[in-house]
Amino acid sequence: MTETNFSRIQSEGYQVNHMARLFIRAIQDRIKPLGLSTGTFPVMLALWEKEGQTQRELVQELGVEQATMANTLSRMERDGLVIRRAHEADARVQTVWLTERARGLRDPAIRAATEVNDLATQGMSEQQRDDFTTLMAQVIANLSEA
Repeated sequence: MTETNFSRIQSEGYQVNHMARLFIRAIQDRIKPLGLSTGTFPVMLALWEKEGQTQRELVQELGVEQATMANTLSRMERDGLVIRRAHEADARVQTVWLTERARGLRDPAIRAATEVNDLATQGMSEQQRDDFTTLMAQVIANLSEA
């Protein structure tokens, strides 16, 4: 598509942005009753996969700014979702751990995310869903490397 033929309907960037806003709204509606937000949810997902990460590791994994992560972790700590402990090898570094409350939210939060994914991909075959996920991962990799 050339600049003169630009159409938001045919623009990958516009469509992805619109889709992301709809995903965020749908997941927010489902996780808010759990005491989670779309800002904390990615951190929770990362910590459910691997606890004890440092703030720097979370920043790199999630692709957010250091200041954003610091603020998110402070809110999560205030809300009783995480605790920070001194790193075993370097007491100047803190690692982030889930509280029991946060561990207990895993299953209902994952159910909520699965509901949204199923809603969003309704009418797609399993192959189409796999292709869609693969294509999104390729776009993410392309833009991450740029």
